[in-house]
Amino acid sequence: MKKIKIIIYSISLLTMTSCGIYSFTGADTGGASTFQVNYFQNAANLIEPGIERTFTLELQDLILNQTNLSLTNSGGDLIYEGEIVDYYIAPITATAQNTAAQNRITISVNVRFYNSLDPTRNFERRFSFYYDYPANSQLTGPVLETALDEIYSRITQDIFNASLTNW
Repeated sequence: MKKIKIIIYSISLLTMTSCGIYSFTGADTGGASTFQVNYFQNAANLIEPGIERTFTLELQDLILNQTNLSLTNSGGDLIYEGEIVDYYIAPITATAQNTAAQNRITISVNVRFYNSLDPTRNFERRFSFYYDYPANSQLTGPVLETALDEIYSRITQDIFNASLTNW
């Protein structure tokens, strides 16, 4: 009985790993083997130094970690490019003394995606997310790092889902 379980397990494992298009993340790379992420310029009115570099690297890392695609600098089967178009901070709740109780940082990114193997999947779209923090906190150091981590995580996952999943 134990040998039968081992054989069934081995066959199942081989079947799942031999199928090149199956992915646990739901990614459909459609025969693509390479991707490139062009540098996302910061075109927002309010400039936070370094956010464009960090965003570009975060998107590259996400795609590398969730697909079997190879990163290239030019001629990729899948191409991501765009710019950070909004970076702003606004009060969202007030106290009884008419001062802000909470602030919200919002970042929006305009993305152009090109699939050289299937141009029908190309798109240009805006992705945005926010992070709320107490008004008595300064948006520097750990507060800023936490905000950017959460925002980038959400936006890059949304870009990944829009470009590589059919859910």
